[in-house]
Amino acid sequence: MFISDVHLGSKAAKAEFLIDFLRYHDADIIYLVGDIVDGWRLRRSWHWPQSHNDVVQKLLRKARKGANITYIAGNHDEFARQFQGVHFGGIVVADRAIHETADGKRLLVIHGDQFDTVVHNARWLAYLGDHAYDAAMLVNRVVTRLRQLLGLPYWSFSSWAKHNVKKAVNFIGSFQTMLADEARRSHVDGVICGHIHHAVIENFGDVQYINTGDWVESCTAVVEHFDGRMEILTWAQVLPEAPDEPFVPLLIKDRVGQAA
Repeated sequence: MFISDVHLGSKAAKAEFLIDFLRYHDADIIYLVGDIVDGWRLRRSWHWPQSHNDVVQKLLRKARKGANITYIAGNHDEFARQFQGVHFGGIVVADRAIHETADGKRLLVIHGDQFDTVVHNARWLAYLGDHAYDAAMLVNRVVTRLRQLLGLPYWSFSSWAKHNVKKAVNFIGSFQTMLADEARRSHVDGVICGHIHHAVIENFGDVQYINTGDWVESCTAVVEHFDGRMEILTWAQVLPEAPDEPFVPLLIKDRVGQAA
């Protein structure tokens, strides 16, 4: 199971959605693919409600029960990069990892900010963009609340804007190409990343590109089935009490009707 861009510590983080998702899903191997904690926002103002602590506790509980969990640091939680190789409650920190699927493919697991030229060459612009993103998230919360009052399903304004604004689309395409090239340089079959909050599984020639999405806008994760097939799962609503029986991946369509 691959999860990224939760942004715990920010008001936009949909921690309750992720807690609910983790109730219904389990895996022997779990990758946290960066930006799990939003250190940028926590430095500006402290925001850490109980639900954010519950996400951490839920992951630590899975580690205690035997799940192999790797925390790949991102740019918002770059403080974790100084702890590469260190174990915290059974969770090991790394900058990147190689995952081998059940059908023998080797996939590079990396957050992806290393290939974002704005983050590395114009950090002030990245911070400015972060503030603009906060504004988009504020609009998103207003839209979400209005849709709830009208009985409409969850819909992300910021995600819609990202997918329809030409420059954003061009940036996403460039980012995907760079990550695919990095996979080729690493002599692997594909790459799994996060960072741009755009969940997708695509082939770039001989390389498979997989982005896990996020838990701020789309509430998506990537899972590997027992035959090695990769799938994006969407969890766009909080459900009632978790069932007692183990999770079966194919049931997600019956649960939420939004598996992608």
